[in-house]
Amino acid sequence: MSITSASPLYWDPYDVGIAANPYPVFRRLREEQPLYYNGKHDFYALSRFEDVEHALRDHAAYISGRGVILEVIKANLPVPPGVFIFEDPPIHTVHRGLLNRVFTARKMNALEPRIRAFCARCLDPLVGRGKFDFVADLGAQVPMRVIGMLLGIPEPDLQAVRERGDAKLRTEAGQPMEYSDRQIVDGRFEEYIDWRVKHPSDDLMTELLNAEFVDETGASRRLTRQEVLIFSTILATAGNETTNRLIGWIGKLLAEHPDQRRQIARNRALIPQAIEEILRYEPPAHHVGRCLAREVELHGRTVPQGSVMLLLTGAANRDHRRFPDGDRFDIHREQHPHLTFGYGIHACLGSALARVEGRVVLDEVLNRFPEWDVDLNNARLSSTSTVRGWQTLPVFTR
Repeated sequence: MSITSASPLYWDPYDVGIAANPYPVFRRLREEQPLYYNGKHDFYALSRFEDVEHALRDHAAYISGRGVILEVIKANLPVPPGVFIFEDPPIHTVHRGLLNRVFTARKMNALEPRIRAFCARCLDPLVGRGKFDFVADLGAQVPMRVIGMLLGIPEPDLQAVRERGDAKLRTEAGQPMEYSDRQIVDGRFEEYIDWRVKHPSDDLMTELLNAEFVDETGASRRLTRQEVLIFSTILATAGNETTNRLIGWIGKLLAEHPDQRRQIARNRALIPQAIEEILRYEPPAHHVGRCLAREVELHGRTVPQGSVMLLLTGAANRDHRRFPDGDRFDIHREQHPHLTFGYGIHACLGSALARVEGRVVLDEVLNRFPEWDVDLNNARLSSTSTVRGWQTLPVFTR
């Protein structure tokens, strides 16, 4: 889709033409309609960094309790207790506090040697072949293996868990995601819970089963079986999908910027800031939804209570008011916090883990393949409206 300043301004999360390169539309939204309304799908959207950051922080007005995905909010279905990404205080405060205790940056960083060993296991057989796929060989493998490490999922089951999680988010090109509350949980996790009850281990699921906390009613208790099931399903699905996309963008962006890739290869101390720039420049999730608990005034207009507001993190991350020349990829950019992992009480629980995985994957790829080019004829974007990334990203190595 060709976007010019003379054409009508239109953004639609389901439009595959826009999704192929949404940034020209995002630029126009920021400058021409920072508060945008889509009448076809009945939602508002914010695109400037300051506006998106404020909305993410204001969890009293911009609530998550009806969901954070457009289709989920529109479905207006009851959300089972434990779906912490679709909760508001006080229950969100309780569940998030419990997860913060067991899902710490220290524990995530401690996984690095095991992640590195698994990356080597994936990459070593590919040396000398002249080609590999950043998604099939890494993005679809590493995040799910890490989730298996955390939750104690047997390795032979990991592919099936990933495929079931992916199926929930996949859409027909140009179509909304079909949603029902039955999609939230993966029944196979019941088997893993039963196993862990009888065979406790040093993993996240064991900690969830045994953690004691004070709930929103003031009662001291442990998580119910259903809550553990929901927590485990969400962590597995969210942790796989977004990090999978990050790994794909590592391959794509560093192929398009070979000089910067070579600088990283020579100086591995640049890896953390390179990962931050990749996350800013191509966030796996371009938007997150909220429902308005009250009417709000924005850019001289009143947005009614009950409206759906999409917060365009993909647009905010390139706002020149926050990131000068934001459409330029630059690993040496002065570091400012981006919104890829959200902000405030709903900031992504797995951000530390995603960063570890991204750093390790890039380091291990460069150890074996310092040069690569994308096979554009066979690279395909994924057909999902919730995250944006590569379904296949084959590269030629040399």
